[in-house]
Amino acid sequence: MELSGNAVIGSLRRVVATAQNGLEVVRFGGLESGATPSPFQVVVRTPMYRLRRYFPESDTAASGIPIVLVPPMMMSADVYDVTPETGAVGLLHSMGLDPWVVDFGSPDQEEGGWGRTLTDHIVALDEIIDRVHDYTGRAVHLSGYSQGGMFCYQAAAYRRSRGIASLVTFGSPVDTLAALPFGIPDAVAVRSADFLADHVFNRLAISGWMARAGFQFLDPVKSVRSRIDFLLQLHDREALLPREPQRRFLDTEGWVAWSGPAVAELLRQFIAHNRMMSGGFVINDRAVSLVEITCPVLAFVGEVDDIGQPLAVRGIRKAAPRAEVYEYSLRAGHFGLVVGSVAAQQTWPAVSEWVQWRDGQGDRPVGVAPMKTPDPHGEGETGVTIGNRITHTATTIAEVGTEVVGGLAGLAAGAVRGARELSGEAVRALPRLARLGQLQSHTRVSVGSLLAEQARKASHRDCFIYDDRVYTYEVVDTRIDSIVLGLIGCGIRPAMHVGVLMGTRPSAMAAVAAVSRLGGVSVMLSEGPDLAEAIRLGAVETIVADPERLDRAAATGLPVLVLGGGNLRELDVPPGAEVVDLERFDVSTVELPGWYVPNPGLARELAFVLFTGSGDTLEMKRITNHRWALSAFGTATAASLDRGDTMYCLAPLHHSSGLLVGLGGALAGGARIALSRELDPTRFREEIHRYGVTVVTYTWSMLRSILDSSSSHADDIHPIRLFLGSGMTPGLWRRTMERFEPARVLEFYASTEGDIVLANVSGAKVGSKGRPLPGSADVRLAAYDPVSGRLLEDDRGFVRECDPDEVGLLLGRRGHSAEAITGVMRGLFEPGDAWVPTENLFRRDTDGDFWLLDNKRSVTVTQHGPVYAQPVVDVLGNLPRVDLAVSYGVTVGHRHIAVAAVTLRENRAPTAAEITVAFDALPVGERPDLVHVVAEIPLGPSYRPITEVLRARGLPAPSVRSWYADPATGMYRRFTKAVSTKWTSGTGRTCPPAR
Repeated sequence: MELSGNAVIGSLRRVVATAQNGLEVVRFGGLESGATPSPFQVVVRTPMYRLRRYFPESDTAASGIPIVLVPPMMMSADVYDVTPETGAVGLLHSMGLDPWVVDFGSPDQEEGGWGRTLTDHIVALDEIIDRVHDYTGRAVHLSGYSQGGMFCYQAAAYRRSRGIASLVTFGSPVDTLAALPFGIPDAVAVRSADFLADHVFNRLAISGWMARAGFQFLDPVKSVRSRIDFLLQLHDREALLPREPQRRFLDTEGWVAWSGPAVAELLRQFIAHNRMMSGGFVINDRAVSLVEITCPVLAFVGEVDDIGQPLAVRGIRKAAPRAEVYEYSLRAGHFGLVVGSVAAQQTWPAVSEWVQWRDGQGDRPVGVAPMKTPDPHGEGETGVTIGNRITHTATTIAEVGTEVVGGLAGLAAGAVRGARELSGEAVRALPRLARLGQLQSHTRVSVGSLLAEQARKASHRDCFIYDDRVYTYEVVDTRIDSIVLGLIGCGIRPAMHVGVLMGTRPSAMAAVAAVSRLGGVSVMLSEGPDLAEAIRLGAVETIVADPERLDRAAATGLPVLVLGGGNLRELDVPPGAEVVDLERFDVSTVELPGWYVPNPGLARELAFVLFTGSGDTLEMKRITNHRWALSAFGTATAASLDRGDTMYCLAPLHHSSGLLVGLGGALAGGARIALSRELDPTRFREEIHRYGVTVVTYTWSMLRSILDSSSSHADDIHPIRLFLGSGMTPGLWRRTMERFEPARVLEFYASTEGDIVLANVSGAKVGSKGRPLPGSADVRLAAYDPVSGRLLEDDRGFVRECDPDEVGLLLGRRGHSAEAITGVMRGLFEPGDAWVPTENLFRRDTDGDFWLLDNKRSVTVTQHGPVYAQPVVDVLGNLPRVDLAVSYGVTVGHRHIAVAAVTLRENRAPTAAEITVAFDALPVGERPDLVHVVAEIPLGPSYRPITEVLRARGLPAPSVRSWYADPATGMYRRFTKAVSTKWTSGTGRTCPPAR
C-alpha cells in the first residue's frame, strides 16, 4: 500500500508542531497566547493585602458603581482576569461598573504570611470596604467566589451590613455539612475537621501545589479529560490558544498557599461546628452571626457544582433570615461559575444587571429569583438533581472514554449515612458513661479539675461568650489561677465555706471554679429575704460578691471579696465594711503556701451547698464532687453535648439547673457557655443568633417572658435544638415546642442529695420527669402514706415497694457521695441495704416513667384525701387562658382546704365548664376544692412560683373569677358568699364527688 506524500508531510508537520508546542510548554509552563492583563492600580498596599482598582483612568472609575471582588484564600486574585475578553473585571468594566479586586497575595511570599488567621482576612475586608466607600463616596457591592464569598458573608455580618449595598457570591457554601463532596457523612467530616484543625494544621500549612492537587482531586475525571484533550490537540496551536490562559491558571499559575492557622480556623468554625449556619463564629474575639446581614444577597448556584453544592449554597436563605436573598441558577461547575464562556455569557451580565437594579437603574435581571428555603430531604440530598448529575457525569465519562461505576461509592456513602447518627451518639456517650462508671469515692474530680482538663486539651477553643466577647479556655484558666492567688492572699483555705453572691456572669463561674481549685466549698447564695438564714445554715465564713451585690453582702457583716467588672470601675464601699477588691489585688505579692495543691477535690468530698424552698421551707442541700460530676456527665450524655454546641445559661448558678446541668453539662461535653446580662426577650432574640445558641437552660417559669414577647417571634428560623432544665409545666412545655420548632425540651429531675438523676430524654410524655440516667443511683419508690407521713411496710416489716401508679417516696441507693450526706436509711427493702431519701413523692407509670406529685411536706390533706400540688398545676397550666398556676392548702376552722390560684394570659379567664373538664384527668379525691384568679403569683430568684404570700391570705374571697367544687354535682361552680359562709362555719361539705 503506497503512502501519499501529502499524508506523510502532514503527519511530519503534526509531529514537529507537537514537539515545538510541547517544548514551549515544558520550558515556559504553557503556550504564549499574547494576552495581556487588564490595567489596574494598587490603591492600597498593606502586609495583609493589596487593593487593586481596575481601569483607573476610565470614565467608570469616576461614575461607575463600585463592586469589590474577593478571591478564595487558595486562589490568586487573577481569577477575575484570566482573559481580558471574558474575565470578570473586563466584562464588568464594559458594562459600566467600577471593579475593585482584593489581592491577599501568597502567604509564602508575604512577611508573617504563614501566621495569618481567618480573622485577619475578615478584618482586612472590613477595612477594605471602608476604604472603597471613602474613595468613591458610595455603598459597596461586595462579591466573592467560593471561599471569597464566605469571606463576604462573614465580613458583612461582622460590620452588620454597614456600607454594603449588596452581596454577590458564586458557589459559596454556607451550610457546609448539608452537602459535602463525595457524600461524606457529616459525622465523619466533623471528627476529621476537628482532628485536622487540632493536630495537623496547627503545625502544617498548605502550599500552592497542594491546593491545586486538592482542587483537581475533587473532580478527577474532569482533570484527566482536560489533560488528554490538551495532549491530543498539542499540534494545533490555534485551537489551544483561546483556552490557554484558563488552562495555565488552573494547572500552575492560579494557586497560592494557605496558612495553617487560617485553615485550622476554617475547619474548626465552619466545618466541624458549621457556624455559618448556627451563628456564633468568632471574628476578632467577637461572636458574629449571619443573621446580622440585612443587605440584599444574590447567590449564584452551579447546578453541577460538586464543591459549592446547591444545598450548601442555599443555606444562606436560612442563615440570613433578615436579608432579601435571591439566587441565579446556571448549568456550570464550580470554576465555570466565574471563568469561561458560560460565565461570560450569563454570570457577569447578570451581576451587572443586579448591581444596577439594586442601584435603582433597571429591573430585576431575568433569571434572578427569590431563594426558597432549601429542603434537605429533596432530590439528590445535595441540591444537585439526579438528572443533572447523571447527564454531567455521563458526558464527562464519555469524553475520556472511560467507564466508571459510581454507584458503588453512592451505596457505600448511603450505608455510612444510615448508621452515622447511631455511631455519632455512641462515640460521644460511651466514653462519658465509662468515666462515670470509673468514679470512686477517692477519685479526684471537681469543677476546677474538669475545666483545667478542657484547657489542656484545647486551650485555644472558646469557653465563654459574654457581651459579644469570646473567652478561650486558656484565658479563663489563667483568670481562675489569678483568682486562686487572690483568695489565698485573703486567707481562704481548703474546706472553708465561701459564699458566692453573684449574678450569672463569667466572673461568677470563675469564682466557683477558683474555690473548687483551692479545695473549698462554694455556698451558692441568692438575693432575697432568706439570705441571712442561708448564710447561717451554710456556715459561710467569707462572701465573694459582684459589684452590683456589694451592699447586700456587706450588710451581712462578713468579709466581702468583690469580683467582676474589671479594675477600672470604682466601688462604693459601705462605711465599716471589710471589703477587698480582688480585681485590684496585687497577686504578684502572693506566695503559694506549701499546702496548696490545685484541684484536690475527691469525689466523696463536699463541693457545693445549695438551697431549696423559701421561708419556713428553706432547706440546705449538700452537693459532693461525685454528685456534681454525675449531673455533668449525665447531662452531656442525655443532651448529646459536644464542641459544636453553645449553651445559653439562663438558669442562675444558685439553682441546680445552672450549676449542675448548665455549667456541669457544658464542661463535660466541651460546649461553649454563653451568658447574658439579663433575661430580656429582645436581648434573647439577638444573642441566640449572634452566639449560635443550640441549647438553652431554664428553670421553672423562666421562659414565660420570652414566649409572651412579640420580639421572640420575629425570626421563624433559629439555631436552638434543645431546652434543658427542670420545673417546666406541661403547658409551658408545649408552648415552647410550638414557638421554637423543631427544638425539643429535655426535663431533668436531680435530687440535691444522693445520686438520683431522672431525665425525660425522648420528650414523648410531656410533663414526665422520665427515667434514671445511666450512671445515676438505683431508684426505688417506697410506698408512702401522706396522711400519717410514714412509709408503708409489708408483713415482714420491710418497706413495701410501690406498684405502678401508686404514690411513693423517691429513694436512691447509697453511693459514693453518702459520706457528706445525712439521713441515710438502712434496712428498707432487705437487710443491710442503704438508701438516701428525697423529699419528693412520685408515681411511676406502667412504662417505667416517673411523674412528680409533690414535696411530702406540702401535700394538702383534705377531708376527701391528699391533694398533690404538681398534678393540679399541670392540669391548670394546660388551659390556654392560664399563665401561671399554684396549688396550696389553707386552714378553715379545723379543716384543710385545697386551693389553686392562677394568673391569666390576655386577662381572659377560663370558664367553669373548662375547669371541670380539665380536672376530669385527675382522680376525684385529688382535685382542689377551690380555684381562683389572682393578679400576680410571686416568683422566687429561680423563677419558681411561691405560695407563701397567697397562703397567708387564707381562704380567697368570693368573686366572679373563683370557682368551687360542688359536692352535689362534681362540677366547678362560682364561689359565692353563701358557700364561703358555710365553709367558714363548718357546715359546708368540700368533698368533690365523681360526675
